[in-house]
Amino acid sequence: MIRRLPIIPTMIVLAAVATMVGLGIWQLQRADWKAELLESYSVSQTMSSDASWPRNAEEVERALYRHASVTCDRVLSYSSIAGRSAAGQSGWAHVARCALDGGGEADIVLGWSNRPEEARWGAGKVSGIIAPGRDGEARLVASPPLSGLDANAAPDPAELPNNHLSYAVQWFFFAGTALVIYLLALRKRQKGQGRA
Repeated sequence: MIRRLPIIPTMIVLAAVATMVGLGIWQLQRADWKAELLESYSVSQTMSSDASWPRNAEEVERALYRHASVTCDRVLSYSSIAGRSAAGQSGWAHVARCALDGGGEADIVLGWSNRPEEARWGAGKVSGIIAPGRDGEARLVASPPLSGLDANAAPDPAELPNNHLSYAVQWFFFAGTALVIYLLALRKRQKGQGRA
């Protein structure tokens, strides 16, 4: 004789499993999206023409990893952040926050050194590669480097992780585990009722 399943716990477990499976499917879709995005970035690296400097988030997405030139009217501030040289050494990337010709602001990575002391630069025209920056902005990694600094590592889309497949596997594993645990709990409950 088939014993009745507890309705509310069964519905809760099935809803949780459906949610986890849904999240797994969503991560698979994200994996495909990320693969296409990385491919478009790889194509961007091969373009010979300069991109216009991006002024909003949509333009940033299309311009990443392309060559560009900007004119820095004046430097607003300097900072040094952890960075890597073109030779792969750890050290400091020196960044100038600039007011741009035509309006707006941008971070310009002037170059690399093994010391955090701020580099100084007198503003002007800069050429380089557009890279992801802070708060969804773009930053320009100067090439050649400025202010007597060494070359910073070139932005590389291959460094962006595409770990959505592993997240999908985790969600499917969690869903399977929840089902197994619930089935074991039901079995234990049925055995307990059989003894009574």
